[in-house]
Amino acid sequence: MPQMLARLVRYLLVPLFLLQGASAGAASREAIDARVREALTNFESEAPAGFELAKKAAGVLVFPNVIKAGIGLGGEYGEGVLQIKGAHAGYYSIAAASIGFQLGAQARNQVILFMNQSALDTFRQSQGWKAGVDASVAVATLGAGGAIDSETLNRPIIGFIFSGKGLMYNLTFEGSKISRIDR
Repeated sequence: MPQMLARLVRYLLVPLFLLQGASAGAASREAIDARVREALTNFESEAPAGFELAKKAAGVLVFPNVIKAGIGLGGEYGEGVLQIKGAHAGYYSIAAASIGFQLGAQARNQVILFMNQSALDTFRQSQGWKAGVDASVAVATLGAGGAIDSETLNRPIIGFIFSGKGLMYNLTFEGSKISRIDR
C-alpha cells in the first residue's frame, strides 16, 4: 500500500506542481500585480463586507488564480502579493497537497486578512508559514445580507475564497504552506 501511494503521488501530484510551478514561476511582477488588482476588484464586488474589513487589516495577502486539482490525491499552487496599507510588501506562493475524497479542478482567488499587527508580524517573520500549524485561518462565510459571521470578525486571521471557476468540495486554508518568493 505505501508503494502504491508513492506512485500516485509521483504520477499525479508531481506533474501538477511542475506544470503549475513552471507557468506560475514564469509570471513577472507586472503579471502578478495585474492579477492581484483584478482579484481585489472581484473581492469588492463579490464580498463587499470582506473588502471593507480589509481596509481595517494590518496586512492583506492576495492570491489570484490559485489552481487546485485532485483525483483522490490533490494539490494546489498560486502566487500573490502581501499588501500593507495598500503598498506591496513582498511576493508569496501558496502550495498544498491533500489526500481524501476529491475530484475536479478549479481556479480561485484567496485573500487572507491579518487583522492585527501581531498576527502580521508572526507571519512575516516565519520561514514558510503553514495554515493550521503556525496559525489558524478563519474562513469567512457570508450570512444574510452579505454580513460576515460575528465570531469570524473577532479572529486575528480571516480568509476568503471566491471566484471559483469550477466545482470542488473542501474550501479551506488548512495545510497550505505560504512562502516568500523573489520576483
